[in-house]
Amino acid sequence: MTVITAPEKKSAQPPGRRGGRSAARSLVLGLVALVFGLVVWALASRGVEHLPGPAGVATEAGRMISDGMLFDDALASLRRVFTGFALGVVLAVPVGFLMGWYPVARGLIEPYIQFFRTIPPLALIPLAIVLMGIGETPKIFVIFLAAFMSCVVAAFQGVVDVDRTLINAARVLGASDRTIFLKVVIPASTPFILVGMRIGLGSCWATVVAAELIGAQEGLGYRMQNASTYYLMSQIFVALIAIGVLGLVMDRLLLRAERRLTNWQERR
Repeated sequence: MTVITAPEKKSAQPPGRRGGRSAARSLVLGLVALVFGLVVWALASRGVEHLPGPAGVATEAGRMISDGMLFDDALASLRRVFTGFALGVVLAVPVGFLMGWYPVARGLIEPYIQFFRTIPPLALIPLAIVLMGIGETPKIFVIFLAAFMSCVVAAFQGVVDVDRTLINAARVLGASDRTIFLKVVIPASTPFILVGMRIGLGSCWATVVAAELIGAQEGLGYRMQNASTYYLMSQIFVALIAIGVLGLVMDRLLLRAERRLTNWQERR
């Protein structure tokens, strides 16, 4: 007897086309939001005294770019942020894994992490300057702390939240602790670590601006302070926008890395 099966229903749209339409829609919405923001800014500049409009800020940005000033300041701030952020992440991930995997290490290290996590890195700037001078070291140190505190908690929480069923199943199948850690714990903790990195990156940019207000000769934070001394509002806005653009680009790069490294997760 022949069994007739119903034909399988095919998706109306291939995944590639759906992804392309989603990207195009996101781009369109982003452009609409940008235009709306510029219109609101232009209208606000007409009603608020001393608030520069988009045209004036664009003119000032062009002048700073042609002079090389904006490039030098952005490069100095980016170098400090990247150095402190990289050092913080490199140290935070193994410390977080150590705390999450070994209860003894957790009991010894976690009180210090929780104590220093409640102290803003900005509050340590005067102490860092006294102990390390006014060079690059104290600036990178406080940026390092901002990244470290966010990432170490995320890595620790990622290890703690690993599904015990997966670990027990791996043990039943004869996997060693090393194999379980490499094949189960690290992949399951990766989303937590990447979220902590994104949070730490925002803290790094907030910290570098404050760090450059003291003892710096270049950088976007230094440029803002110098411009405020001479009441150059357009220059302040250029530095603010540059910080936002650099931070957004770095965040999007981390987000893309997160999607590639965690493509096994279900997404909405």
